[in-house]
Amino acid sequence: MKKNKLSLHIILVLFVTVLYSCNNYLDQVPNDRQTIEEVFQKKRPSEEYLANVYNFVRDESDQWNGNPWTGNVDEINVSWAKWTIYQLNVGNWSPGTSPFYTWQSYYNGIRSATYFMNHIDGNQEILNLNGQELIDQYKAEARFLRAYFYFMILRQYGPVVLIGEQELPPDATATDMQLPRSSYDACVDYISSELDKAAEILPVVPATDREYGRATKGAALALKSRLLLYAASPEFNGNSDFASFVNLDGTPFISQTADREKWKKAADAAKAVIDLNVYQLYEDPSGNPVKSYRGIHLVPWNNECIFVRKSNGLWNWDYNCSLRSAGGWNGISPVQEMVDSYFMKDGKPISQSELYSETGFTNNVYNMYLNREPRFYASILYNGARYKGGAITQDSITVDMTYSGRDGKKNGGEDYSHTGYLVIKNVSPETNRIAGISNSRPYILIRLGEIYLNYAEAMAEYGGNDAEALKYLNLIRKRAGIPQYGSAGLPAVSGAELIQKIRDERRIELAFESHRWFDVRRWKIVKSVMGNLHGMNIDKDGTEFYKRVVADNHLWKEAYYWFPLSQYEMDRGLKLVQNPGW
Repeated sequence: MKKNKLSLHIILVLFVTVLYSCNNYLDQVPNDRQTIEEVFQKKRPSEEYLANVYNFVRDESDQWNGNPWTGNVDEINVSWAKWTIYQLNVGNWSPGTSPFYTWQSYYNGIRSATYFMNHIDGNQEILNLNGQELIDQYKAEARFLRAYFYFMILRQYGPVVLIGEQELPPDATATDMQLPRSSYDACVDYISSELDKAAEILPVVPATDREYGRATKGAALALKSRLLLYAASPEFNGNSDFASFVNLDGTPFISQTADREKWKKAADAAKAVIDLNVYQLYEDPSGNPVKSYRGIHLVPWNNECIFVRKSNGLWNWDYNCSLRSAGGWNGISPVQEMVDSYFMKDGKPISQSELYSETGFTNNVYNMYLNREPRFYASILYNGARYKGGAITQDSITVDMTYSGRDGKKNGGEDYSHTGYLVIKNVSPETNRIAGISNSRPYILIRLGEIYLNYAEAMAEYGGNDAEALKYLNLIRKRAGIPQYGSAGLPAVSGAELIQKIRDERRIELAFESHRWFDVRRWKIVKSVMGNLHGMNIDKDGTEFYKRVVADNHLWKEAYYWFPLSQYEMDRGLKLVQNPGW
């Protein structure tokens, strides 16, 4: 039988490919080449191999290669729509031309993690120097990473192919590669059990500063929290819309029976993270809520961080978001719907607050932007705001994104905001592209603020203890510097209203952190938030600028719940079933 050295489900990677790949996750670069046999006989080469398994954790700060999520949902418009990654919403993709294809890469990471786990036990140097305990920790890290990669495939593509504990050899035959996808619940059960196994062994906190960025007990439990929250959500829990999405043997990929207990499991998973008592919501020493919210991402290794990517391209994010006059590229632009979602300083939405006005100006600032909550000012750059950062190092400037303004469309080429706004959340004022200065900092993949909202949502959906859900929702609002539900002027909420309030809070608190794309799908509200998205009238000057116009249109098809498996995989995987609509 002809042997197929390119897996149908994974491209099997040789060790040298992993060990010498670029953008090393933990900045450990091997200084010589060795055989695979030698690697697992010595301590340092084995550690370098594991460090490079971390490299398969993608850089979601990279808007071009790592993150299509924010620019293709109702959060931002990206000025450079000519790039393929931002054409998801105009229908220019198919199984043969699907952008951002990570299926192959993550399976490479899965194989590398499995290979490490299956070979590290024989490392006599580690045993002699550190004993079995360190080997067990390293295996637990690899197990966590393997579970992480499976989860990342699951959230993007739906049900995955579970490979098992033995890595497939590079010379595996085509017959060996014929593996089916497992049901969504089976995938969740497997990933959850793997995270439990890893959590039993992983350290609660890194032993040294050098190990920051590596997997911990909290990271494993936090990923489980996100996994089970998704699994409990309407998209996956008794969703009859997917009744015809079945495996070749007729088994449904998505459960057709809603199970309320899945919410309880999700709540317990989030509470397990909280009960570690290791993490805290970050608050700036000054007590300023704007600085507190900005500091979550700009103060490295603060106590809110649970899992981060140590090496990343955040300088790229800074450049993309910064004003052209400050040396940036002026193109990561919040849509009006995102701007409108922020509360007023009284804690109420703009539709319910007497503080909100779209009439007139105060000190040359449109009244729409006054009296907003602190997270608005920490996240959104609007016309008339004062700005200092990047190449603007002396006095601050007044932002002008009107048509003829300093950073407007008239003289911007393709580098102008299409909505009249820019994102400043997680944008370092120290980064200066013109001077070649970048503020290197970790990119947060999981933080405590998310876990609080996971817990609140799961508790509210499960029912029976709205007070507990409200407690953790209010902790988020307290750090944000806005009134809590149940305080003067804001009555306590419960039931369906509480669930909606949690969703509203999640949209704001986790904005631009790659959650919204997946949230609107799992809640099954994606149809209602896609379509025409708005911004200010960037083709006008003066007061004409401050009028809502359509800035973007996001096409929605039912097929867009998940990315398609590539045609390459489908042509070779005789047991694979394509995602619905593709």
